[in-house]
Amino acid sequence: MVTGRGRVVVIGAGIGGLVAAALLAARGRQVMVLERAATSGGKVRTVRVGDAEIEAGPALLTMRDVFDAVFDAAGTTLDAHVTLRRQGVLARHVFADGSRLHLPAEGAADAVGRFAGGEVARGYRAYADRARRVFEALEGPMLRSAQPSRLGLAAAAPALGRLPFVTLWDALGEYFPDPRLRGVFARAAVYVGSSPLQAPATLMLVSHIERLGAWSVEGGMGRLIAALEWLARAKGAEVRHGAEVREVIVESGRAVGVRLADGEAVAAGAVIVNADAASLPAGRLGAVAARAVEAVPAARRSFSAVTWAVRGRVSGEVAAQTVFHPSDPTAEYAEIAYRGRLPRNPAVTLWAQGGDRLLVSVNAPARADVAPIPAEAVDALDTTVFGGMRGAGLEIERDGQDVTTPDAFERMFPGTGGALYGPAAQGWQAAFNRPGARTRLPGLYLAGGGTHPGAGMAMAALSGRFAAARVIEDRA
Repeated sequence: MVTGRGRVVVIGAGIGGLVAAALLAARGRQVMVLERAATSGGKVRTVRVGDAEIEAGPALLTMRDVFDAVFDAAGTTLDAHVTLRRQGVLARHVFADGSRLHLPAEGAADAVGRFAGGEVARGYRAYADRARRVFEALEGPMLRSAQPSRLGLAAAAPALGRLPFVTLWDALGEYFPDPRLRGVFARAAVYVGSSPLQAPATLMLVSHIERLGAWSVEGGMGRLIAALEWLARAKGAEVRHGAEVREVIVESGRAVGVRLADGEAVAAGAVIVNADAASLPAGRLGAVAARAVEAVPAARRSFSAVTWAVRGRVSGEVAAQTVFHPSDPTAEYAEIAYRGRLPRNPAVTLWAQGGDRLLVSVNAPARADVAPIPAEAVDALDTTVFGGMRGAGLEIERDGQDVTTPDAFERMFPGTGGALYGPAAQGWQAAFNRPGARTRLPGLYLAGGGTHPGAGMAMAALSGRFAAARVIEDRA
């Protein structure tokens, strides 16, 4: 008999796991965080290229009040631990025809008007107002609710109209006859790893969240991870690195602990899995835990990516985020979502991190298998990506780089096929397709961007809060 009543074991020291650990420890619970990597962070990661540390995960956070609340619950403040810089320009957009749009956080309508004319600016204002109303209708019953319900969606119906049943791409056509702008705001779906050709139009709320504020962390997003880990430890949580969990131990139909790769058993009253929920049905945590959640069909996986962490020099104008748009964005989304192949002419996002540090990324399909993408395919994509930026007036001289492909992401996050955002947002029921904090197995809980309420820094933090709340509610 394994006995660990009162202890909570958290598998994974990503955003969701660290938030859950900090909140539970602040409530007086005994918490142990087990992370197989040498450092915390999960998808908030850095890679070393030469002597440079390059951020290779999320670059911005939104809904900072979510993080303010975590630190407040632990008796301190977010500002006491990290310095946040609000972004004045959300992105610089470069188009295939040579045109450019600097999209500011404030005054975006004026920028759109200068770019495409007064009539289009009026369309943007109508879109921004609709996105605000969608956010206000869904924030409480969906985003910040531990368990979204169809009743909550029905209550929001007057503000939503037919949007849940229309794709984002089609809805954007009503506001933006200019296909370039349609491509810009279609990225609301891409930010959560979904195709705007399939995602519901309610995802326009992402645009409103961005306008409420997007922040970078001075010194890199790793500083926020370090602050969350410090907070958990300061409240008494134990955080162990290099501790790979191989199995959730189950007795009498309940999770009662975990077994590590070296055979050590750690007893617990509750286990929180801060890993992609797909790792469970893939059998990564044992045969019994595999039945705790539904498997996500390969066709419903979110996007993966190919990324280049580059140490080098840039000649040309860039912002913190610069997006290079293809002439036909629908072709990219169709290739990824419908054909499951690398796009031949993708949108390219460049994150300039200061000095000689850059991150370049393109969307890619998650893989149904774990076979590496052929080197010649990656080389061809490299030529397309960097050649396209060169053609747009941006020359990158590379001194070194580290390339990550979907099969590498699968190795980092087993069971996902490389998908980086959990289940893709497809159709009006997308909000209900993500697992919540509770699973079918008593004592086993979930946190992370693959669970409700979704991908992104703030959403992952909310999932950790929900998992901690469920553990407390269940007296696990």
